[in-house]
Amino acid sequence: MGFPSRFVHVEEARARWGDRALRLGAMLSEGDPLADAAVLALRAVPDGQRMVDRALVGGIASVPEAPEALRALFAQLDTVPFWVDLPRVHRGARAMLRSGHLGGIVLGAYSLLAGYCSPGGNKPLTFSGRLASDAARRLAETSRFVQAVSAPGGVARDGDGFAALVKVRLMHASVRVGLLRSPKWNSAAWGVPINQYDMSGTALLFSFIVLDGLDKLGFATTPDERADFLHLWRYAAYVLGVCDELRCATEDECRTLWEMLESTQAPPDDDARMLANALLDSGLATARTPAERRRAETVRTAGHVFARHLLGDDLADALGIRRSPAGAALRWLQRLNARTGGAVGRGARLSYDSSERGERYWQGIVALGLRGTPATFALP
Repeated sequence: MGFPSRFVHVEEARARWGDRALRLGAMLSEGDPLADAAVLALRAVPDGQRMVDRALVGGIASVPEAPEALRALFAQLDTVPFWVDLPRVHRGARAMLRSGHLGGIVLGAYSLLAGYCSPGGNKPLTFSGRLASDAARRLAETSRFVQAVSAPGGVARDGDGFAALVKVRLMHASVRVGLLRSPKWNSAAWGVPINQYDMSGTALLFSFIVLDGLDKLGFATTPDERADFLHLWRYAAYVLGVCDELRCATEDECRTLWEMLESTQAPPDDDARMLANALLDSGLATARTPAERRRAETVRTAGHVFARHLLGDDLADALGIRRSPAGAALRWLQRLNARTGGAVGRGARLSYDSSERGERYWQGIVALGLRGTPATFALP
């Protein structure tokens, strides 16, 4: 059927989901035409990054020399879809902030690691070589991205989150354009770099998988909070360039798409294990003193415990995540909270707290990770 070879178990997926599975496979060959055209146009003019920055601050009309392709991209970005409910979007951001340190744990020990598991989707990261050599910096930049999107008013047109989403979209397009020109890129095996299949999975990693991870840590959420959080990331996916078909509106839609993605990709490969180990060992790579090294070793041990609990034994084994008796305590907490309706979590101060406290947590963790060098999400 002409799919890239990374799309596996096709007949089984088709038996379960019908022709939807075939449509999903076709998404492996679809990129982001608006952003790709904008990147190519920006490469042909001096100081293209500055044009983007000016358009984000003052609107595309403030950049009269902007190429037509950049104007077309901003015409889409400046069109807020009818279904977007901005008060719900902002409530969803507060829900993420209130998860505080538990949200940070889920991001590092679940969302990012689950993303690395895809042996086709992880290839753009592997080709860059950057995560293996500078994992701590990339983790800090990802934390800054999530913090910006989740900040009060972050995805409003003039918000830092909106700007981060646009810059990440253009960064992905730049990587995509570059890799497609590389003789090392195997389109027959992997499809288009950072394609719609993988982009939709990334949106789920920051939304549906975050909620799933909080559930696994005994963190109580209400149906409204969950729906608002998913609504935030549905709009974020629109700004990131995820196509209409793959932007999930409900938790059931998210679950179905995630199951389709999981069932049509091969098990984690050597690149997945390399990326996972680089992330879990990132603190040791940047430790400067004996005290920092001791702390980093403690964090690494905890990272393995949380990762195995959140990913499950099959994926954890495939990634080389160590087993630990401490994992039993996390499983006990999850089961006990399920039986008590979250009462244990509330007693342990693990339920939703103030968004202000959560915002301070994210500011602190991002500042610690970036070490004074801001994340610009600039075009590579």
